[in-house]
This record gives sequence, C-alpha cells and structure tokens, in this order.
Amino acid sequence: MPKNLSGAWGETYAARYLRDEGCQIIAANVSNRYGEVDIIAADKEYIFFAEVKTRGENAIASPAESVTYQKQRKICGVAAAFLQSHKYDLQPRFDVIEVWLDKDSKLKKINHIKNAFDSTI
Repeated sequence: MPKNLSGAWGETYAARYLRDEGCQIIAANVSNRYGEVDIIAADKEYIFFAEVKTRGENAIASPAESVTYQKQRKICGVAAAFLQSHKYDLQPRFDVIEVWLDKDSKLKKINHIKNAFDSTI
C-alpha cells in the first residue's frame, strides 16, 4: 500500500477514535510556514496537536519513534501560530497517535500517547 494512502487511512481512524473518546476535531492537516500537524482536537481541558503515525501490523519499530526532534519543533511552531490566531481557554498539549493497519488497511490497533513531547524541547 502506498505510504500516503496508509497515512490517510491512519488519520481517518485516529479522528474517528478521538470523536469516539468525546473529543472535538477542530482541524485536520493544518499547515503554515512552520510545518504541518495532522489533527488539532480538544477535550474539556486541552487543545491538542496530534501527529498521526501509521504502520503495517508487522512493523518492527514503533510508529512514534519516527516523530523526530525536527518534526516536534515543526509541530510546536504550527501550534504557536495557530494559537495566536485562534483563542482557546484550554491548555495546549502535544500528542502522538500510533495506528497499525492490517494488510487490507483495516484498523488493527491504535495507541494515543498524550503529552508525547512538550514545547520546551
């Protein structure tokens, strides 16, 4: 399966998971001069900026391992710019959502890592 297609499936499954958990999806695939973030969502306490990483069910490495320091910095930049132009009375948080798919692109497993990194890195 092409990487961009598996990523799109992963983001779809992640958004569905967040909605099922009671979160509001604010935006998806937000980009600016700093970079791109997959999902911006909110619950009662936090507005969170989530990077979704998708892998096949037999992947050796954890999907979260591919969220590098550089990617984290970009997400923090996107978040700062977003929060300057959109006012929320919620604490910001940076999450990673790991998605594993089977060979038919069906959801095998999902893992939501809250506070995966912070903006002070």
